[in-house]
Amino acid sequence: MDKRNAFYAQSGGVTAVINASAAGVIETARAHRSRIGRVYAGRNGIIGALTEDLIDTSRESARDIAALRHTPGGAFGSCRYKLKGIDESRAQYERLIDVFRAHDIGYFFYNGGNDSADTCLKVAQIAQKLGYPLTAVHVPKTVDNDLAVTDNCPGFGSVAKYVATSMREAAFDVASMAKTSTKVFVLEVMGRHAGWITAAVGMAEDAETPIPLVLLFPEIPFDETKVMAAVQARVDRFGYCCIGVSEGLQNADGKLMAEVGTRDAFGHAQLGGVGPLIARLVQERLRYKYHWAVADYLQRAARHIASKTDLEQSYAVGRAAVKLALDGHNAVMPAIVRASDRPYRWKIAMAPLTEVANKEKMLPRDFISRDGYGITSKARLYLAPLINGEVPPPFRDGLPRYVRLRNVAVQKKLAATFDI
Repeated sequence: MDKRNAFYAQSGGVTAVINASAAGVIETARAHRSRIGRVYAGRNGIIGALTEDLIDTSRESARDIAALRHTPGGAFGSCRYKLKGIDESRAQYERLIDVFRAHDIGYFFYNGGNDSADTCLKVAQIAQKLGYPLTAVHVPKTVDNDLAVTDNCPGFGSVAKYVATSMREAAFDVASMAKTSTKVFVLEVMGRHAGWITAAVGMAEDAETPIPLVLLFPEIPFDETKVMAAVQARVDRFGYCCIGVSEGLQNADGKLMAEVGTRDAFGHAQLGGVGPLIARLVQERLRYKYHWAVADYLQRAARHIASKTDLEQSYAVGRAAVKLALDGHNAVMPAIVRASDRPYRWKIAMAPLTEVANKEKMLPRDFISRDGYGITSKARLYLAPLINGEVPPPFRDGLPRYVRLRNVAVQKKLAATFDI
């Protein structure tokens, strides 16, 4: 078969380990030079393809590409940019094909979450419709852990490890101050519709480390009276209480409690502020001194405490994506399959994008305790291996050392430009 170039891009919110997937794609492609020429990365995601702003990853050393495994963020830049429907904006897709044709791109690897899976599927469909030979494979990533088919999502394990660790450490602090100072600590975590990250906060507590926790999931409508009673009961018994709350917490009417009124490029409500909202309720209703924190970017950027399992899986899906493409599979995604819980074993399988795009995997109700404020043993069995193992980055002078790639631009070949 003729050797053709590949295009790789990162999309949506980045993670502590998304660059490991990039390394998996690039290193595997380099190992198949007879089939894949150069790997071009889109600067700032799919926008780089639309504007013909491509990065030549062949200009990066093997050492620097390998260093992506321990570097957080998005090495090539990411974006929140939603391609419209093919019939609604055919010009966008024709532009993509023009850029791919100009640079002899035959492989398309898109690294992202739900919306990125949809984009990858649309690109595969328009290429087929326009008669352009392109193999499109989605590389899974999302801290929300809500992609369908795959057992878990690369990026989630490290966030889960971070929020569980942070809550455990904060609980020790609060416990030491509760007699005369703070009695309630609130930690707001990510999770628009699915409470996977909130469930992970529950791993802060175990038999050896009892912590009076209240978890507020997006799947459980917020009931102020019941929640305040749960907090009161824990303070009465333990002297303090720690609350983990999802940014996607909803009221009884199904309305997001922290919606700020704006929306991102994908049409999702911009969330923020549910942590301080809950903290204020604690102060107003119970008169307890409180502190609150928002994990925000810290939870998805914390490479220093990434999960070893997560790192290995993130690299594996990048490598598998290239192998699937070389085997001729189009409009698919490498999915993680759990073979066993104890011992934990997993493998990579192939999932059609038609079963992934525009679908959302919610936290099962049997992962949430009967009262709605904790996690079950079934949830712990699922979560435990995903946060397991430590792979700290190299440190120098007391700080982690991360790589910044050169990101040399590819010379443009098209005279026409494209406005975003």
